[in-house]
Amino acid sequence: MQKHRGFPSRLTGTDFQFTIRRANVKEGASKLVARQRFADRRPTDRAADAAFMAALWEQFGEEPFERGNLDAGRLSWLFGREVVPAEDPFDPSSYEALLRIDVEVARVSFPAAFSGGTSA
Repeated sequence: MQKHRGFPSRLTGTDFQFTIRRANVKEGASKLVARQRFADRRPTDRAADAAFMAALWEQFGEEPFERGNLDAGRLSWLFGREVVPAEDPFDPSSYEALLRIDVEVARVSFPAAFSGGTSA
């Protein structure tokens, strides 16, 4: 499992995790699933999504990236919309799976992530 050095481990002041420390050797990587984001989500949840998207953009930009130690739960809130598979076939249960940011969709969903801020 690739560890993304310099990537924030969590949203400051919260328990919203962005990375994991070690691979799950017994069961493998948690499967990525597209989670529905509803308009009535808590402000801290929206802030975590925005901060995570900003960190992805800062770390990887438009280049494909390996899932590695990125948290499956946090990634799943963006998966299928702002973060999409970068390979075919795609294995949603692999630490080596390649992903990429769909820049057009992400700019609409999280404009502050592309302008230096992280407001939701």
